[in-house]
Amino acid sequence: MMTSKRKSGKTKSKATNKSFRVAVLGKPTGIIQPRVQQVGPEGFGVIAVDCAKDRSKWMMANFYGKVLIEPTEVEHRCNAFQVMAQLATEAIERHQIKDVIACVEMTGSYHKPIYRQWKKLGYDTRIIHPFASSHYRLPEHGDVKTDDNDLAAIFRAAVNGFGLLEKPWNETYLRLQILVRHRRDLVRKRSKLQCQIRYHVDRCLPGFTSTFATTDMWTLPIAVGTLQFIADHGGTAQAILDSGILQLGRWLRNHKFRFQQRTLERIYCWAKQATTGEEMASSIAHVWLELLDDWELKTKQIVACEVKEASLLVKTPYILLLSHPGINVVSAAELAGETGPIEHYASSKSMSGRSGLFPSRYQSDGVDRGGNLSKFRNGKMRAAWLMVASNMVKCNAYWRAKASHWREQGVAGPDVRCRIANRLTRPVFQMVSGGKLYSHPSRLDRGYVLEKLMNFHRQHGTSPSQIVNDLRVAIEQIPAAHYLQEASPLKGFHAKSRRSRRTEPKELGDLLVAVLARLGVADLESP
Repeated sequence: MMTSKRKSGKTKSKATNKSFRVAVLGKPTGIIQPRVQQVGPEGFGVIAVDCAKDRSKWMMANFYGKVLIEPTEVEHRCNAFQVMAQLATEAIERHQIKDVIACVEMTGSYHKPIYRQWKKLGYDTRIIHPFASSHYRLPEHGDVKTDDNDLAAIFRAAVNGFGLLEKPWNETYLRLQILVRHRRDLVRKRSKLQCQIRYHVDRCLPGFTSTFATTDMWTLPIAVGTLQFIADHGGTAQAILDSGILQLGRWLRNHKFRFQQRTLERIYCWAKQATTGEEMASSIAHVWLELLDDWELKTKQIVACEVKEASLLVKTPYILLLSHPGINVVSAAELAGETGPIEHYASSKSMSGRSGLFPSRYQSDGVDRGGNLSKFRNGKMRAAWLMVASNMVKCNAYWRAKASHWREQGVAGPDVRCRIANRLTRPVFQMVSGGKLYSHPSRLDRGYVLEKLMNFHRQHGTSPSQIVNDLRVAIEQIPAAHYLQEASPLKGFHAKSRRSRRTEPKELGDLLVAVLARLGVADLESP
């Protein structure tokens, strides 16, 4: 044994023999070699299942590839599943199979009924990715793709360690994933509606959309209210001139559209100088009015969906990401819903690898070149990480400076986002897996989890009781050493609510007393 001294005077031992992990082909979650050695290749059975929407095809063979049950179709019905289970049981007894796995090829969501059935029957049920089955089909059958050839390929993938165990997600993450994908779909639909509304408005009211900034068109109530007023009064700019600025303001107040007088005057100035629109403006106006109703409905659905996301996010350690500058409730929910339980990842490299945040590579002999982003990835998960990377460039000073430096070096925009997302997996993994709040050597001011959560709910019009309930649940995820720091902004809001004349801040400030007491703040009086 050799020893070497450190500067501190302590000795550090070095082992002369290092143990290396034995390399095994196949994925770690798909290895079956030890089980095959225990029962023998002839006593180990593999059930291969090729799925479709209404029916599937399956077969059974031993580890050597001897077919025990010929390829058989099974309808996705209870009685057909019972016959399938009986055939499998009889074959296992007849051929003295001591151990067996069922491998189902992943096909969108069509594989789930038969996957659940095999799992319900008590079999070790695994998933075969289509990339793996396609790889093992091509050498023998080339471009001849049939169900029987796919079954053979699924079998080969399984015996080579690519029948993967699917790690279970708890209900919170499953519900969160459904919500974030539903919200994303609603946002896309609302974006299309906005483009359609702009198109029809520009046909009838040339220059109206240019009166507002790109985002103000949809965030200022006066913009939507004015469009409704014009649609109800003929669909042209002349409607504003005929009614006058006073009547327009009175109409907006009666319909509860908030506005500033200077914005109203700007709209009136536009109407004076506006050119004539299309002749069928009155008919087109009814079209954009109906699209506006649909847009308002989508907006309400998005707000409701985001509130539900926040109530689920507080039950996961991903709520700690709110302490990271540039990450809000929606971004953290996207990461939590698509990434899933942090226990499924051994390191940050596992997260970046599953989401494909790395370039493809081709190396053969002396040829070694890189390419675009890897196309073998979880697309929705990568989209969530790239969305957070875009937020970092906009809202985080550290990453904004990094992005500017890379652009000066000639790095393309998409590559900049990918670099940020790849590097961001490291602090995110440490925070979520270790239950830590944001800490960075750049000394950037971190955000306050409870403050961000409370402000989010207030902007979305959530009831004070639900706000406090989510704050209480979120406290369970925050390290106790940071309770007093997290209480600081809430304490300031509580003091401000005592001086407020509005009902909502007073009620919320009263309810926050219990939350502050949980955080260790005492001697607070209810307003």
